[in-house]
Amino acid sequence: MAKKKGSSNKKGKRAHKNNPTSKKYALYTIEGNSIKKKSKHCPRCGPGVFLGGGQSRLHCGRCHYTEFMKA
Repeated sequence: MAKKKGSSNKKGKRAHKNNPTSKKYALYTIEGNSIKKKSKHCPRCGPGVFLGGGQSRLHCGRCHYTEFMKA
């Protein structure tokens, strides 16, 4: 069958789509001349990779390191 006019398979430029920015700035606090971290970093990956909080654990999304918290 022949293609209809105005079909969705058009070639050419596409509209610009804004992507959300990183929220890493929310993981630090600045007090005076020092920078402090709000959460713990991953011991395998090093500083800059933070552990995400779960229900009773901390988890690294990069290397899948997990620390369980005691109740």
